[in-house]
Amino acid sequence: MELKKVSLLLLLLAQLAVTALAQEDVVESDGEEEEEEDDDEEEEEDDESVKEENGVLVLTDANYDSFIADKDIVLIEFYAPWCEHCKRFAPEYEKIASELKENEPPIPVAKVDGTSQTSLGQRFDIGMYPTLKIVKNGQTVHYKGALDKEEIISKVKEVASPDWVPPPDAAITLTDENFEDVVNDADIILVEFYAPWCGHCKKLAPQYEEAAQELSKRPVPIPLAKVDATAETKLASKYQVTGYPTLKIFRKGKPFEYNGPRDTNGIIEHMIEQAGPPSKQIQVVKQVQEFLKDGDDVIIVGIFNGEQDPAYTIYQDACNSIREDYRLHHTFSSEIQNFLKASSGQLVVMQPEKFNSPYEPKMRTLTITDNMSQSDVTDFITKNNVPLVGHRKQSNDAKRYSKRPLVVVYYGVDFSFDYRVATQFWRKKVLEVAKDFPEYTFAIADEEDYSTELNDLGLGDSGEEVNVAILDVGGKKYAMEPEEFDSDTLREFVIAFKKGKLKPVIKSQPIPKSNKGPVKVVVGKTFAEIVMDKKKDVLIEFYAPWCGHCKKLEPVYLELGKKYKNEENLIIAKMDATANDIPSDKYKTEGFPTIYFAPSNNKDNPIQYDKGERDLDSLSKFVEEHATKLSRSKDEL
Repeated sequence: MELKKVSLLLLLLAQLAVTALAQEDVVESDGEEEEEEDDDEEEEEDDESVKEENGVLVLTDANYDSFIADKDIVLIEFYAPWCEHCKRFAPEYEKIASELKENEPPIPVAKVDGTSQTSLGQRFDIGMYPTLKIVKNGQTVHYKGALDKEEIISKVKEVASPDWVPPPDAAITLTDENFEDVVNDADIILVEFYAPWCGHCKKLAPQYEEAAQELSKRPVPIPLAKVDATAETKLASKYQVTGYPTLKIFRKGKPFEYNGPRDTNGIIEHMIEQAGPPSKQIQVVKQVQEFLKDGDDVIIVGIFNGEQDPAYTIYQDACNSIREDYRLHHTFSSEIQNFLKASSGQLVVMQPEKFNSPYEPKMRTLTITDNMSQSDVTDFITKNNVPLVGHRKQSNDAKRYSKRPLVVVYYGVDFSFDYRVATQFWRKKVLEVAKDFPEYTFAIADEEDYSTELNDLGLGDSGEEVNVAILDVGGKKYAMEPEEFDSDTLREFVIAFKKGKLKPVIKSQPIPKSNKGPVKVVVGKTFAEIVMDKKKDVLIEFYAPWCGHCKKLEPVYLELGKKYKNEENLIIAKMDATANDIPSDKYKTEGFPTIYFAPSNNKDNPIQYDKGERDLDSLSKFVEEHATKLSRSKDEL
C-alpha cells in the first residue's frame, strides 16, 4: 500500500515537472518572438536611421523623406563610387560639411550614392556625377557653379538666408490671353504644353527651366514658354495637343514640330541651331562636287539672285518646316548656277553619283514662282528624296523609307571602295525591276544592320546571300521564299504581292491552349481574331516583360478583368509587344505599357489611354466612357 502511494506521488511530481518545463518553453518562446519583433523594429529603425561618414550624412531611398521632413535646408551631393571626379572632390566636400556644421544655425551636408539609391536618382533626375542639390523647405535648387569649397558654401548660405526667394521662372507662362501676343512677336520661341499631373512633364520641368535660363542670357535671347494644357483647353485643341508634354517651335506665330532632345544641354543646343538659318549657303562648285562624289543622302540646292529674291523667301519658309529632315543649301553663285545648268529661282534636287541609274534623271528642278506656297516646295522635295533604289539604313529609315509598300533587298551592302562593285552588282538587278513598279519604293539594306528584322521575317537563317521582303501598309510584312536571287525571281515576287497572292508573316508567340482567364492573352496570330472583332469592345494593354510600370499595373489590370469578366461583349486583353507583331499600324506603341480601347464600331480608330493614373477606378471610367456594348448600367457595375 505504501509502495503504491509513493509511486502515485512520484508520477504526480513528474507531471508537475513536465508542466513547469512546458511553461518555461512558452515563456522562452514568447521571449524569442518579442526579441524577433524587437529585431524587426530595430531593422526598420536602422533602415530610416542616418549614418555619418567623416561629417557627411548618408541618405538613402529609405531614410530620405523622414530625414528631410523637418529640415529647413540641406546640401546634398549625388555621387558614384567609380567616379574619379567624385573621389577627388570627397575631401573638399567633407571640409564643406565641417564648416557648415559650425554655421549658425548648422546646415546639414549629405550625400547619396546615385548608383544604388536609384529612386532618389530618378526623383532628382540625376544624369551625371557629382551633382549638387540644395533642398530648402522641400524646394530643390540646382547648384551650377564650380566644385570649389568657398563658392559652394557661399551659395548655400545665400539660399539659407530668410530673405532669399527663388528667381522667377525664365520660362514664360502662356495663357489664352497672352499667347498670340508673345508667340506672334517672337522670331523663334519653344512652347511646352504640359499637364500638372504628368510624370514626364514633372521630370522635364527642371531641365526645361534651366534651358530657359541659359537661353535667356544669350546676346539674342531665345525664349522658352509653357502652357498648362489642362487649363488652356482651347490652345491645346488648336495646336492638336494629344499627349504630354508636347513641345512646339513657333516662328512668328507659325508652329513647327519640335523633334530635339529633352535634356537641358540638348534643348539649348537644338534651339541655338534652330534659331539659325534653315539653309546653309554654298559658295564654290567644289562643295557641290563633293556632295555628288562622297554624299550619302539627297542633295538639295536652291539657286537665287540674293536674299531679296522673293523665291528665296519662299524657299526659306519651306526649309524651316523640314529643316530637321534634310541638309538644305542655297547659293547666290553664278558659277554654281552654270555648273548645275540651272536658272535663278530654281530648286535643284540630286542624288549622289553612286545612286545614279539609266532609269532616272540625275537632276530634278522646280522653278519657284511668286504664287507658290511652302508646301509646293516641300512636296517636291519629299517626292524626290530617294533614288529609284536607295540605301535604307537605321539612320534614315524613319525619314526616307516610311512610305509603304516598301520592297527591301537584304545583303552585304557596303559602298566602300573594295566592296562597291559587289554592292552595285545586286543593286543593278533590283533596278531592272524597280523601274517597272513606280508605285512601290525599292531599297537595299545591309543584312547585319537589319538582322533582327530578318529574324522576325523568318529569313535570319535562310542560307541565301540575298533575301527579300515587302513591308506593306498596316504593318503587314511579306517574305520571299529563300531561293537564288535574280531579277526574275524578284519580279515574280513583286507581281504576286500586287495580285494579293502572298500571305503576311506575323511574329507570334504560340496561341494559348487555354485562354479563359479574366484577362485574355493576345498573340500576333490572334490579334485580328480578338482585338479586331467587330462584335466586341476590347481594351488591350501592350506590355514588355521587363517593364517596371507594367509589373506594377499587372494586379490592377487583373482586377479590371475580373470586374468585367461577365460582360459578354467586352474583352480585357494584354499582349507582349516585344514577342509579337502588332498587325495594325493604328495601334502604335512608343513606350510601355500602352493601352488602347478598340470599340466594336470603329476598330481602325482605337482610343489611347493617356490619363495619368493607372488605378482601377480610372481604368474603369475609361472603359465605361468608351464602351458601346455594356450589358449593365454603370451603377450596377
